[in-house]
Amino acid sequence: MRDAAARWAVRLEGEVLSAKERRALDAWLAADPTHRAQLSRYCQFSTDLERQLPVLVAEGAADVEREVAAVARSWWRRSLPVAAFAAAAAAVAWMVWPRVQVREVVTAPAHRQTIALADGTRADLNARTSLKVDFSDTQRRLVQLDRGEALFQVAKNPARPFIVVTPGGRVRVTGTTFNVRTDPAGRLEVAVLEGSVEVQPLAGAAATEPLKLAAGDQVTLDRASLEVQRGQPAATAQVAAWRDGWVVFERAPLGEVLRRFSEFHGREIAVAPDIAGERISGRFGLDDLDGFLFSDLERALPAVRVERTAGGSVRVQRR
Repeated sequence: MRDAAARWAVRLEGEVLSAKERRALDAWLAADPTHRAQLSRYCQFSTDLERQLPVLVAEGAADVEREVAAVARSWWRRSLPVAAFAAAAAAVAWMVWPRVQVREVVTAPAHRQTIALADGTRADLNARTSLKVDFSDTQRRLVQLDRGEALFQVAKNPARPFIVVTPGGRVRVTGTTFNVRTDPAGRLEVAVLEGSVEVQPLAGAAATEPLKLAAGDQVTLDRASLEVQRGQPAATAQVAAWRDGWVVFERAPLGEVLRRFSEFHGREIAVAPDIAGERISGRFGLDDLDGFLFSDLERALPAVRVERTAGGSVRVQRR
């Protein structure tokens, strides 16, 4: 699968596909929801690398061999075999990215991205995520998450805490694995997969005191509500399923489910008020919006009907 994804990434970036090739690509993407996720990772990485590597080399922030730096030229994708593409990408990523102390990343709709931070921390970013990293302070490691979702595997450093600032509060750790989801309105969701974290809500939130979470714990809070779940490692693991192109719901309101797909794809999905509270459970492919709306959803809730308007918008209503 990875070899095929790399091959398609090379062809997409280096040439215009014929109608036959486009049909073959569509068939490959439709065969498995994880194919689109893998292709997105390769395409996003090649874009980031081509933009950032020449700048870093020119500024002296990256010290790489001439042969490695050459892959950043505009023709590099077509000149490398698929295996060399993957190997060079991995090598350059770990040689260059860890030297960057300040950076900003914004992911596009329906695209995920993985980055390596200066301290060795790994950050997986979901679609439509806005992240700013500032490690210039020697006393702390600061990350600002204005919107979106990220899973951090934090490099341990008790002397220099890792702090994620969101519109809904701060998350403080020294070394752990946790998932954060937020929006500009101040809603904050934190799930801890390993280690422990401390969540400090901002003024005006439903909680005022710091919340200490251990592995298997989750918290969801905003200005009006607070929900804490403890000791449920299986549930916290499901929260991170988006990294592999999946999303899991357990009796979630239909309105919330549709909002999750709408946010990921950057598409407006209207739902009739009388069915927005219908409950839905299941594991669904996050990348295939049409497959979810016109197959999975109608199968899970036979009482609903999905319609596409002439303008391309989508409305979900009762049959």
